[in-house]
Amino acid sequence: MSDLAPGHPPAPAPRGPLALELRGVSREFGAVTALRDVSLRVSPGTVHAVLGENGAGKSTLCNIVYGALPPTRGEMVRFGQSYAPGSPAHALAGGVAMVHQHFSLLPNLSVRDNLLLGAWTQSARRRTLRAVDRARDSFGVEVDLDAHVGAMSLGARQQVEIVKALLREPELVLFDEPTAVLSATEIDRFLAISTALARAGTAVVLVTHKLAEVRAVSDEFTVLRHGSVAGSGRVAEASSDDIIDMIMGRQVAELDGVLAATLGVADPTAASTGRTPGPVVLTVDGLTVRDEAGAVRVDDVDLELRAGEIVGVAGVEGNGQSELVAAISGSLPVTAGRVVLGDREITDLEPGDRNALGLAVIPEDRHHEAIIGDLGITENLLLDRLDEFRSPRGLDRKAMDREAARLMQEYDVRAAGPRARLSTLSGGNQQKVVLARELSRDSLQCVVAAEPTRGLDLGAVDAVVTRLREAADGGAGVLVVSSELPELFALCDRILVAYRGSIHGQVHVADPDAHDAVARLMMGEPA
Repeated sequence: MSDLAPGHPPAPAPRGPLALELRGVSREFGAVTALRDVSLRVSPGTVHAVLGENGAGKSTLCNIVYGALPPTRGEMVRFGQSYAPGSPAHALAGGVAMVHQHFSLLPNLSVRDNLLLGAWTQSARRRTLRAVDRARDSFGVEVDLDAHVGAMSLGARQQVEIVKALLREPELVLFDEPTAVLSATEIDRFLAISTALARAGTAVVLVTHKLAEVRAVSDEFTVLRHGSVAGSGRVAEASSDDIIDMIMGRQVAELDGVLAATLGVADPTAASTGRTPGPVVLTVDGLTVRDEAGAVRVDDVDLELRAGEIVGVAGVEGNGQSELVAAISGSLPVTAGRVVLGDREITDLEPGDRNALGLAVIPEDRHHEAIIGDLGITENLLLDRLDEFRSPRGLDRKAMDREAARLMQEYDVRAAGPRARLSTLSGGNQQKVVLARELSRDSLQCVVAAEPTRGLDLGAVDAVVTRLREAADGGAGVLVVSSELPELFALCDRILVAYRGSIHGQVHVADPDAHDAVARLMMGEPA
């Protein structure tokens, strides 16, 4: 196994053949080295966590094990036999399955039809459905075979993806950032499934950046940094501080309070920001939103946001937070009430018109709402500013690329150049592009950020937090909707709690009993 950081004893030698062993595996893409001399060992019946920042090589490692990429050098061994899958189909046939961060289900089909794809005969269909029943009974995976995938929550879709991975009863399952888009309840359900898989003898590789999850279910860990192993060992024998030092390359004492809270190594209360709240920049007055079936999703919500303050919205997922953000941004029609930006009512304005007046929106689902993956960085940054670059000959592409390059440098977007397709960037760099576009508006008054750090590595979390604070320091009001309570407590001045579509109460984070008050409000109890 690779060398440990000082003070980290090596994991004990496994008994019996290893479910997976990587020996000096490297992967190069031209002049770029994604993995360099990586070695790790995974025993049957254990959960092995792989940690590291975006771009550290975690997904590349998973894709090599799953047969989607060949290694440039090195070898893999499974149960004492050489292992070199030529494709994901070969990996599946060899007992290796993978659940990707971005799901592969067909949204226009039912769950049953998705699971039965490729099962052409009646006997094959029966075998598949029996395997679904085994996954339910053995591992607690819950799926509704009649549900339409396009109407399911992200957590429910992940359950289907897990069932797909378990249909062939694999001996090794790879989970690539499985909790990045899940609510707290859904995360707990996933962790229970991981534990059940390991107890049944399956080897589990869990790619994550959340230490609380690592400590909850993992037996061993390996940290990647810049494509190399920065450390490894048994989770029970490693301190959180040491693991973070491996991931970040800097001591925990140097980390921002929000970053430490997100990691689960600190429980900070928001320090005084020194900002004095200014005039009201966002007013939501009696806002009500009904869905297509007539059900109330946002119920008579009132809120005010002032210049220079950061206000959080907490709540169990599904209590109207997503619909509230959509109504403020203009992507969801309002049934009743009004939205006012500064002194201008914007209730009936299109999203682009709201942006032009100084409303910046960082959506919850960046892949479907914030970026166009097949377009370049330049286009994603400047689509709503094209008039600035028009000339008698059309668009001045060189000027656009110069402006995009300037924003890339300012927001530390790491890519080959401004014309690189956004789909080729890591999640953290994609989010930086969204931040650069939204926060660079000249007339910025208000920022609405929904789950802005979800699925991001530690460095990207740091960048997002810094930019939101800078926006508030610059005089904008910042509204942050997040399922990460430690993040809200470390970042916000006050927290509003959503419950059944309403704002159930407000808590100032400096109050001595603020944590308990928020918890009670989230459960529907009075503060």
